Amino acid sequence: MLSNRWSGALRGLLILAVLGVWLAVGALGGQAQGQLSSVQTNDAAAFLPSSAESTQAADAAREFVDSESLPALVVVRPADGSDLTGEQLAAVEDFAAGIGDLPLVEGGAEGEGGAASGSEPRTVGDVLTADPVTVPSEDGRAALVVVSLDAALSSELIGDEERINNVVVAALRDAVADTFDGSGLEAWVTGPAGFVADLVNAFGGIDTVLLLVALAAVLVILAVVYRSPILPFVVILTAVLALSLAGLVVYHLADSGVLTLNGQSQGILSILVVGAAVDYSLLVVARYREELRHVRSTYTALRRAIRASIEPIAASAGTVIAGLLCLLLSDLASNRSLGPVAAIGIVSAFLAALTLLPVFLVLAGQRSRGIFWPQVPRFVEPEADAAETGPTIDLTGPETARADAARVDVEGHGVWSKVASFVGRHDRPVWIVTAVVLAGCAAFVPTLDAEGTGDSEVFLTQVDSVDGEAVLAEHFEGVSAQPVVVVVPEGDVDAVTQAAESTPGIAAVTAVTEGAPAAPGAPSQGPPVVIDGAVRLDVSTEAPSDSQDAVVAVADLREAVHEVSPETLVGGAAAERLDTQEAGTRDLQVIVPVVLVVILLILMLLLRSVLAAVLLMGANVLSFGAALGVAALVFEHVLDFPGADPAVPLYAFCFLVALGVDYSIFLMTRVREESAVIGTRPGVLKALAVTGSVITSAGVVLAATFAALGVIPLLFLAQIAFIVAFGVLLDTLVVRSLLVPALVHDIGRRVWWPGALSRGGPRPTARA
Repeated sequence: MLSNRWSGALRGLLILAVLGVWLAVGALGGQAQGQLSSVQTNDAAAFLPSSAESTQAADAAREFVDSESLPALVVVRPADGSDLTGEQLAAVEDFAAGIGDLPLVEGGAEGEGGAASGSEPRTVGDVLTADPVTVPSEDGRAALVVVSLDAALSSELIGDEERINNVVVAALRDAVADTFDGSGLEAWVTGPAGFVADLVNAFGGIDTVLLLVALAAVLVILAVVYRSPILPFVVILTAVLALSLAGLVVYHLADSGVLTLNGQSQGILSILVVGAAVDYSLLVVARYREELRHVRSTYTALRRAIRASIEPIAASAGTVIAGLLCLLLSDLASNRSLGPVAAIGIVSAFLAALTLLPVFLVLAGQRSRGIFWPQVPRFVEPEADAAETGPTIDLTGPETARADAARVDVEGHGVWSKVASFVGRHDRPVWIVTAVVLAGCAAFVPTLDAEGTGDSEVFLTQVDSVDGEAVLAEHFEGVSAQPVVVVVPEGDVDAVTQAAESTPGIAAVTAVTEGAPAAPGAPSQGPPVVIDGAVRLDVSTEAPSDSQDAVVAVADLREAVHEVSPETLVGGAAAERLDTQEAGTRDLQVIVPVVLVVILLILMLLLRSVLAAVLLMGANVLSFGAALGVAALVFEHVLDFPGADPAVPLYAFCFLVALGVDYSIFLMTRVREESAVIGTRPGVLKALAVTGSVITSAGVVLAATFAALGVIPLLFLAQIAFIVAFGVLLDTLVVRSLLVPALVHDIGRRVWWPGALSRGGPRPTARA
């Protein structure tokens, strides 16, 4: 009795300790989660390796200017499309003259000091490299105001809350509205600074909208699955605290510079943690409910449930973590950092599901099972088991009675009992037809355009920077806010200039001189600047510098100038995008085989079988191909997307192969457990019936959470949302439900080759 009291006291202390730790994590992690946007880096140039040509060109070109600028361009024209009058042009010039006095902080225009004096900047003028310049268009129908923001200051925070670039762009847009509304003029704030600000604003929905949509979708699904008013909130709370832990760790690592966090990684982190935590919780709860029918004690049932769940959940988490950590092989810091960021999220989900959730379940009470109310699982007396187990599954084939086939009694599982029976009777036709259909869908993969997109194409909603870019291209042909930067040896200047001017898509070539132009497109004055035997050329493309057409032009430019001067470096915004796309293509070729090998080895160790691991990997690769093929059709013919970034298929592969194989792992670990008792063919059908409902629910939850990425109006996230959500449903409803069980049932115990189960029949075992 005394021993039981001590055991109960220790158990109570352990429960309180676990609960206290997680509540502290929730308090600290909630604050960190809200601050993740402040440690984001969304500059594509920062993601490139030092070996990239554009990075080397940027380092060399920096010597030719006093400070790097990030231009914000204000494009103004008459609303009725007429010519710009002298009075209107004067109004634009007056607006430009007052830009430097616009406040960055409340009362900033009246303050003193500024960036030059070392204090926090208070006005826009404090963060500019030059006074704003007004340039009328050649057609006389528009004017351009060039606002040169100090690139080094643009990413710094004002008051540890918002980046200077975003504050400047917001101040410009407010000033534009105040100045030109009702004047007969219309204006837009565009350019590199405008695009960055709009991108950050789009990612701003990650902290609130995305998470709320994902949690609401999961809550609805859980309410349908459990038909309980209590349990869904318990699972949701587990997922939220798991996200708090992940946010806490990621924030401090990003803040200290250990890893790079961008908006995409933050959005994927939120979705991945919620989806994984709910999936793992579903498995624990399902096994707990099952064990409550076999024992009276809730503690015993929970202990058995955790013991039975920890292997498949750990294998699932380990598979996803190993697959995602392969992204560390990427040349791009944005891809490379997603690996550890996502891995931290999976570890957090794993810990929450196996430590916090059991505490919530056990707090329901030793004698109370009310957490499942109104469908409370009841203890079934052993002698009543035969009468209450429900329908049976016919495990015999239609033509022959196989040696290890039998009739097995299982608990009633509704439609999944029928699915298992159907697979058992028609195993070979089922897997052949399923494989052919998946292969047919995968045949469309080559039609997926994943060569890259321009900045203006990444937004799915109307934004000021994109609209302004169109007006800029219409009235300022050949003007580039971010020219292609070419650093060439002094002796090769003439040859490189001639090669550049003859390249298709190149509009103008201008040397940086002593009297450098104050505005894009303005002529240079004075002799070229020579530094360390090199000259800098600024090259304008016919297409906007942030477009994919400009990227193509830069690729041709590089080839042309390298033929006449191999030491010449070609950089600039379009070149950075080109290098990013080429690195993404390289990553796809390198990382995909590594992920396949790593996950295959994990499956071999988990299932103790070579053949079973190869079959699961082949089935999931086929499923990924089918999902990507369908996505290619949808993107091209339904949604009319302009293309995709090379990172889209890479991310989709890592998530789908790692996450998709989870459902087969959940199934096959149960198959192996049952096979040791009743044989492989009966075991796979029983496992399919018993796990069908919970694995399907888990797949639907994960698909719904990834689909929530679609609420962020960015092309990349919308494409990832569709591919992963559709692919997860395909894995759950087709691969795990039909293809894998039909294959295993057809092959029989040989599927465990070369393991012990492949050489003998079932071994009677006692329930733990």
